[in-house]
Amino acid sequence: MKALRLEQPGQVALVEVPEPQMGPEDVLVELRYVGLCGSDLNAYRGLSPMVTYPRIPGHEVGGVIVAKGPGVPDRVAIGSQVTASPYTNCGLCPACRVGRVNTCQFNQTMGVQRDGALTERIAVHYAKVYASSALSLQELALVEPLSVGYHAANRGRVCETDTVLVLGCGVIGLGVVTAAARKAARVLALDIDEGKLAQAAKLGAQETIDSATEDVPARVSALTRGEGVSVAIEAVGLPATYRLAVEVVAFAGRVVCIGYAKDEVAFATRLFVSKELEIFGSRNALHVFPSVIKMLEQRERPFANLISAVVPFDQAPGVFAEWDASPLRFTKILVERTHP
Repeated sequence: MKALRLEQPGQVALVEVPEPQMGPEDVLVELRYVGLCGSDLNAYRGLSPMVTYPRIPGHEVGGVIVAKGPGVPDRVAIGSQVTASPYTNCGLCPACRVGRVNTCQFNQTMGVQRDGALTERIAVHYAKVYASSALSLQELALVEPLSVGYHAANRGRVCETDTVLVLGCGVIGLGVVTAAARKAARVLALDIDEGKLAQAAKLGAQETIDSATEDVPARVSALTRGEGVSVAIEAVGLPATYRLAVEVVAFAGRVVCIGYAKDEVAFATRLFVSKELEIFGSRNALHVFPSVIKMLEQRERPFANLISAVVPFDQAPGVFAEWDASPLRFTKILVERTHP
């Protein structure tokens, strides 16, 4: 079968790979749409320390179950439209032992530490697939990235009394915006791109901040009566935005870190102590796929507008170069594999 593979940084090729081998508790998912993630772009650029080459990328999927092993329960039906959780967990490490399997010490995310979904079919354990008859296959491909943002809002214990600043309005950040708004928090969205800020407003942000043109600390101060935000969620991965989150969060506030900063970040640690901050990492997603699917099924927001481009499978190698050259042009790219 065909697959799209990163041979080395900057080099993408369509190649032939073996059919997946199914275990007795696996289902065979025929891929119809695969979303491209920021981690895929970093892998293309050679900037991901977790990726080795060659590597088949892709972990945001919408597909159809076409076969299943003898150990798969009857409720998991052939013909179901599904997405899949792309993470693994060992069951033995400290994180797994306390039930936080999303941050398993030995996790291997599909398309990052192991080969991914930019191919024709994948074998997945039945417990990792989530079905919806109400969602389109394109919408199912949005579930995983929105779940990452939803999990970050949960990590920050966002609730209706909070004012939340979301730094970065890519799909992960927009997932945070949506989740925080759904929890009835007041949401401020920050980005350098007007189009992404407009999307944030449609997805629940009450205020938007253009950090390319505005004095962010002054604007946040004005919007919060000088107090700062109760929760700041960093979804960019830059030293400047990490420091900004700590600067504008309120005393006794919470900071949630999603973005992987590629450079070391220097902080004025007196702010950690004087504000008595709670600082949380947020990795992958934990037990929120069903909640996100329900949110999408209820058509609460115009989530389909997140999709910037849909490209045929055989044209996907070229879109990596376009994305690399103009990253602000795209919010979410879906690769479509036409059903024969």
